[in-house]
Amino acid sequence: MPWLQAYERRRLPTLIQNVSHLLRTRRFLPIFVTQLLGAFNDNLFKSAMVILATYAIYNDATKEATFNGVAGALFILPFFLFSALSGQLADANDKAKIIRIVKTAEILIMIVGAAGLLLHSIPLLLGALFAMGVHSTFFGPIKYAILPQHLERDEVLGGTGLVEAGTYIAILGGTILGGLLVLKRPDGSYHAEWAALAVLLVALIGRVAGSFVPPAPPANDPEIPGFPKRGMDWHIIRASITLVSATLHVRRLYLAILAISFFWAMGAVLAAQFPPLVKNSLSSDQTVATLFLGTFSIGIAIGSVAVNRLLKGKVSARFSPASALAMGLFVVDLYRRVHSWPTGAGELHNIRAFLALPNSWMIVLDLLGVAIAGGMFVVPLYAFLTTTVPKSETARTIAANNIVNSGLMVFASLILTLAVQLGVTVGDSLLIVAVGSIFAAWLGWKLHVACD
Repeated sequence: MPWLQAYERRRLPTLIQNVSHLLRTRRFLPIFVTQLLGAFNDNLFKSAMVILATYAIYNDATKEATFNGVAGALFILPFFLFSALSGQLADANDKAKIIRIVKTAEILIMIVGAAGLLLHSIPLLLGALFAMGVHSTFFGPIKYAILPQHLERDEVLGGTGLVEAGTYIAILGGTILGGLLVLKRPDGSYHAEWAALAVLLVALIGRVAGSFVPPAPPANDPEIPGFPKRGMDWHIIRASITLVSATLHVRRLYLAILAISFFWAMGAVLAAQFPPLVKNSLSSDQTVATLFLGTFSIGIAIGSVAVNRLLKGKVSARFSPASALAMGLFVVDLYRRVHSWPTGAGELHNIRAFLALPNSWMIVLDLLGVAIAGGMFVVPLYAFLTTTVPKSETARTIAANNIVNSGLMVFASLILTLAVQLGVTVGDSLLIVAVGSIFAAWLGWKLHVACD
């Protein structure tokens, strides 16, 4: 009966406590699996490439550092160059068709990447990495923009949380497996034959998953006043400037995008800190760095799902300010414990030796707290971006967000590099993240006051 259906719609936000039912539906499961496999393959390939270059191709610390820097820049560069184009294409065409084209392209890219792994070819490896950055640039806006088309409004927050949780679990799994599949031969040389096979298989499975995504034709909603007119502008610089400028002129989008960008900037600083923090400040080896990465990924996943329970399916920035402040407090406690960590001597601690030391578990819990609070902070903001604009503009809105995210991540990395060059220790640079969390909390509060 109509009155009963209306009543249920009003009650739904308070009744939805568990979004796992989405994983049993075709309107969500295929895009979830496709995104998870894409993130998994990105990180499997990047991890195998870095390990191979470090242990098998180069034998020089300067060359290794240069390679890592070039690789990072090549992967993020497409987000600057092509995000505006990707957003326009996704809003103007059936998103499911674009997914199939992008996932077919991933197979071709991974053929090149697999050849690079087999031949130990730096040009092929870097070429495939840049192409995977392009792949992620064109897929990125779709994975969020398609959710409001296939999910009920009450389900978008939960669906966004599941996508974020799955992404971080995939990042962790891909990174670990990529390192494990670079093997040492009896003669001391290294090979990545199994990694080459793995990236091809995952790309093929991702293409199959993408074929099950239901159609998502372009919406015919009214245009946002001041937003770029629909249609393709192939001039990448002009299109990017126009898109970002127009999007940031909408106050609610401006606040949400800046808050998300500060989250990613802080995440970039933390991620860059893990290896040197573990080695130089905590006197521990790569197994502890893997523990930190795993803890961070699991924490983000927990926070991404938990915030949906707290908000009961309602898209709101209500918890974002408190979550950002909690991130800052956990980072400050992490800084305090790292700063008082005893100076190591002799061999680096492995994971078992590290966890046997006093206060080691508190460091892990601090890191887990940072990640859970981070997931609770950012997921509602992504859901906010995709539900407060017409469905015909969601992909371009996410594309504008990706451009700003990339810029702030690069800026944060430059600030971190400058700070280290000026003598700031790795441990002390954690305070940069703590200060950033205060600004992120302020942005979250402004968005909550303006829109909730």
